[in-house]
Amino acid sequence: MATARKTAEAPLAAAELTALPLRDGAAAAYVSLGVVEHDPSGPDAILAEARRVLAPGGALVVSTPYVNGVRRLATPYLRLRARVAARRGAAFYQFAFTRGELLAALRRHGFTPRSVHPYDPARVVLKVLPAAWRRRLRGAAAPTTATTRASAPRSVKGWVRGLLYTDPALRLFGHMVLVVAQRR
Repeated sequence: MATARKTAEAPLAAAELTALPLRDGAAAAYVSLGVVEHDPSGPDAILAEARRVLAPGGALVVSTPYVNGVRRLATPYLRLRARVAARRGAAFYQFAFTRGELLAALRRHGFTPRSVHPYDPARVVLKVLPAAWRRRLRGAAAPTTATTRASAPRSVKGWVRGLLYTDPALRLFGHMVLVVAQRR
């Protein structure tokens, strides 16, 4: 934190997310990327506090793990794996939310969602591919000079990226979901 304070161009502070040291309505925007899902009691207390500190009309940007199409299909396996881990003493790590669950939580706390975007589909796809394919997709086999890159046909990586970033693929494979909402 000391290094961050020396280089930051904005004030920094460490605080409990359910009791921020800000007055009501003091913030124009609140950004929470990969945070609210880590509270074992759920996102409600953090979202309520975010609403409290945001000015009316203020923007909330929140990102959480997404229950995509693949995760829906794997739900029985994922629940079994979680029960086994809990029996072995594992601590709570995070929730993952469906689009509807996250939007309902935001509405419950006085936010109007403006946009919803799943993202990071490659994480899911890369986990199931053989190591050699993962290396190729990450660019290990890509041409090394500007001339060969310019003359080479579209790379496998570019083709896969283009396919994964379509709306249906994002809903099926997106690892996270990003919501932009406005405080009512």
